[in-house]
Amino acid sequence: MRRIVLTAAETRAAEEAVMATGVSVETLMERAGAAVADVAWRVAGPIETLILCGPGNNGGDGYVVARLLAERGAQVRVACLGAPRTEAARKAAARWTGPISDLAEAKPAPLLIDALFGTGLSRGLDSDVAAVLDHMVKRSQRSIAVDLPSGVDTDRGRLLSAVPGFDMTVALGVLKPSHRLLPAAGTCGRVVLGEIGLAAAEPKLGEIARPRLARPSVDDHKYSRGKVLVVGGAMGGAALLAATAAQRAGAGYVELAGDWGGIAPHSLVRHVWDDKALEDERIGAIVIGPGLGRDGDARARLDAVLASGRKLVIDADALTLIGKARHDRLKGAILTPHWGEFTRLFGDDGGDRLSQARGAAAASGAIVILKGADSIVAHPDGRAAIAPLAPTWLASAGTGDVLAGIVGAMLAGGRDPFEAAQAALWLHAEAARLAGPMLLADDLVEKLPHAAMACL
Repeated sequence: MRRIVLTAAETRAAEEAVMATGVSVETLMERAGAAVADVAWRVAGPIETLILCGPGNNGGDGYVVARLLAERGAQVRVACLGAPRTEAARKAAARWTGPISDLAEAKPAPLLIDALFGTGLSRGLDSDVAAVLDHMVKRSQRSIAVDLPSGVDTDRGRLLSAVPGFDMTVALGVLKPSHRLLPAAGTCGRVVLGEIGLAAAEPKLGEIARPRLARPSVDDHKYSRGKVLVVGGAMGGAALLAATAAQRAGAGYVELAGDWGGIAPHSLVRHVWDDKALEDERIGAIVIGPGLGRDGDARARLDAVLASGRKLVIDADALTLIGKARHDRLKGAILTPHWGEFTRLFGDDGGDRLSQARGAAAASGAIVILKGADSIVAHPDGRAAIAPLAPTWLASAGTGDVLAGIVGAMLAGGRDPFEAAQAALWLHAEAARLAGPMLLADDLVEKLPHAAMACL
């Protein structure tokens, strides 16, 4: 199931909506503390624990965690950064009867729980506080952050000050953008969701989840499963990767028009490029860019494809050829740029990746897949989805060509473009996970059927 992602302001609004029904701040704090305590108990058991508590409600959550773990039999100490400043945090602290020290006097413990600051932090930690946190995390055997690691900007994936890497983060109620956006996501470790009863009516942001793929019915045939046309060019191997990926991702018929390299499956239809290839009404999606080249022939092919009126997946060289002056021709397409291609197309306004992807989608009218370890799918209407961090082995040549082919198959199969892009990213990452370390792009193609099995 797709999990929602809320900004700091949206999270506050969701909390206020819950409290408007009669749920108190103290009740939400108890739920949050119980969620963290349950996770800590499952992963560490009755281990000696140090909990760092800040002065706000995140610190209040920490006092609840301390009390509940102690009640289960763990040896717990609290180190606080000043006295609680909110009424709810004061009440939580009053119920903690165990040892408390100042943060500066804290001694390490096998389990470290960071409840200093969570959602809504606007400035970095003081250097001495950051140093204590770093020391305590590094001296622990396991470390857990409550909601977000202290020092993380909730909404933009930024580190407001130095932040150590945690083993785990318990997201309270909902995911926040920085659970998935780098560099912050890299400090969170494994992110688990602690249910506290929050909801959002129509969230604009979500986490990319495992898609549901339909098995072909007895009435299906190769064209009803989707025909993908891949337009090749100067580098035939890249186009071949995209075409075979489209086949393995479930397209019923894949045609490669243009040069190709390597040994192609006999089932892949290949021929030289001709504009007439665009005339087949059964084409469900066209993939252009992988291996296209940037010469006059490549530009002519791109112009013909852009004028075809078909559903398009535009990648690699095609994105470079389009450049900043031709955004009006992208409406309705799916674009798959990495950061370098993205900045050539849309520039870099200095904002975070999520806001820039959303802005590019709105400006172009296209679905934008901003590729990276923290890939983002942005819709022109403002909706967006962030993928869990992808395997780092994907940072190798040809993997983007494979993704373009998967997107083409999802689109040709009849999926909404926004959903097609998300399904493709999930399958791509899962294929990489199955392929393992030192993968080649070719390995992704072979693992796609195995990735798809988890979605049937």
